[in-house]
Amino acid sequence: MIPAKLARGDEIRVVAPSRGIRIISQEVRKIAIERFNKLGLKVTFGKNTVDENWDMLGTSSVEKRVEDIMDAFRDKNVKAIFTIIGGFNSNQLLPYLDYEVIRANPKIFCGFSDITALLDGIYAKTGLVTFSGPHLSSIGMLKGTEYTLENMRKMLMDSGENNIVPSAEWSDDLWFLDQENREFIKNEGYWNIHEGKASGKLLGGNLGTFNLLLGSEYRPAFTADTVLFVEDTEGADICSFMRNLTALTYQPDFKNVKGLVIGRFQKGSKITREQLTYMINSISALDNLPVVANVDFGHSTPLLTLPIGGKAEVSGTNIKVSC
Repeated sequence: MIPAKLARGDEIRVVAPSRGIRIISQEVRKIAIERFNKLGLKVTFGKNTVDENWDMLGTSSVEKRVEDIMDAFRDKNVKAIFTIIGGFNSNQLLPYLDYEVIRANPKIFCGFSDITALLDGIYAKTGLVTFSGPHLSSIGMLKGTEYTLENMRKMLMDSGENNIVPSAEWSDDLWFLDQENREFIKNEGYWNIHEGKASGKLLGGNLGTFNLLLGSEYRPAFTADTVLFVEDTEGADICSFMRNLTALTYQPDFKNVKGLVIGRFQKGSKITREQLTYMINSISALDNLPVVANVDFGHSTPLLTLPIGGKAEVSGTNIKVSC
């Protein structure tokens, strides 16, 4: 089930399924709203997505977070739902969402990181294609958003097809501390770890969050010809990334995974191409799979928008996604 594309004049609803809006400065909110407005999109916020709605963990109650998501799906004027930011606890919401309502009101749902739990959970329960892509906060960066916006438009407003090319540069700085002074790094392009071709259904997201769904009804099945995409945070070094990926390969249906796409690692992870190649070659389940890494998704800037439940084609370092 593919949601309708966005058009000028459409309303998007912003919700906070994990961390609350208080973590996002007024400047970032203003820039993001202006960017969406320039695309012809009206921005509204869930009624519980307010600064005062903030507990000792930096989030709000399950009930309030679920209410905002379900209100957005029920509201006929809302055509897309964007998340504020990630966090740590969106998986709490999965048992309380009304999947019949979501199935009856298909619309774009976009975010990444901890939001992976909702993106894959909703797809697993309803068949609705969701999108691993920018948060509202991602759009609120003053500099370095052109690639992010261009690729978001292709997937959510235009054809829904994207022959992906590497960004010219990327950043992993603390941009929210100083919007004017940013550190950008020339992109060396994709890492072709294992040569080969694969095509099929695209599933995945943040690896640590995706693995929270293992053994549950919220983990989408790896059906025949699946292309898996994964990324992780700077807290994941090569050892933790390896054991999490290995755990995923133990799933009985992993045999249906035909290709692996890995997002860019943050500098703090200290994962090198040499380490990653060694790690990939040490996991027997990946022996015959094409593997390409250093792709523009994850916790650095800029970001691709990738359709969970959509289609992917991988041929060496050539990647196409569509929905």
